[in-house]
Amino acid sequence: MHYSQPSVSHHLARLEAATGAKLVQRIGRGIRLTPEGQLLANRAAEILGRVDAATSELAAQVGLQTGRVRLAANASTLSTLVPKAAATLAQAHPGLQLSLFDRHPVEALEMLRHGEIDLALVFRHAEAPAEEEGLRLEHLGDDPIYLISRQPDDSLANHRHSAWIGGCHRCQDELNALCLHENFTPCIASYSDDMVVVQSLVAAGAGVATLPGLALRAHRRPDIHATELPGRHRHIYAATYGDPPDPPAVTAVLAALTETTTLPTPIPTPPA
Repeated sequence: MHYSQPSVSHHLARLEAATGAKLVQRIGRGIRLTPEGQLLANRAAEILGRVDAATSELAAQVGLQTGRVRLAANASTLSTLVPKAAATLAQAHPGLQLSLFDRHPVEALEMLRHGEIDLALVFRHAEAPAEEEGLRLEHLGDDPIYLISRQPDDSLANHRHSAWIGGCHRCQDELNALCLHENFTPCIASYSDDMVVVQSLVAAGAGVATLPGLALRAHRRPDIHATELPGRHRHIYAATYGDPPDPPAVTAVLAALTETTTLPTPIPTPPA
């Protein structure tokens, strides 16, 4: 890291003096963090990320002529809602740079908390616990959930003993909640978060699955059937972190998302 040992010791001593806390203790020929030191280290990634975020915010403040907004979303949202919003944003604010990351909701929210991104698009189902303190959620719409199988007009109750294809942590919680309403626990035989892989496995008879409407808008095989589950939705949110107001560049991206997001929308009919 291009630091000498005396330099590190000097900076640690200054940090301890500034915080009024003992941050490291000697163990044999080495050192380890004290509980106070571990607390500060755990916040280090967030602090550094916030410094980077502040740089982008200051650039964005100057009339939105320059600046960068870092956005994370899962694949189905990133391939449907985000491109439309990006096109709208490019017309309104051509100087803004939108950097995109393909991440599941849990990963996206962790990046948001650490200051590695400025905005996250996440989904939640109705039974999910509240998000952690400090996150602010703006509801963009509700995305219907579909049963993916090889039978038309199918139902969850028909698959009490079928093999199921599970997904990410939130997808799995969502599937368990859906099946619990039908008084059974799904037997998970395979796992995939890829909408193309899931539909291919279903078409091959390897199991059944659930997918949101956005995933089916992004990719739809002609040899599977999608049966909408009445009253079952994913709630889609744009998440920011920290106290309002949001930086102007983030506000501009939120406005573009709100303007271009229309949920629910009909899923495409597969070709004959």
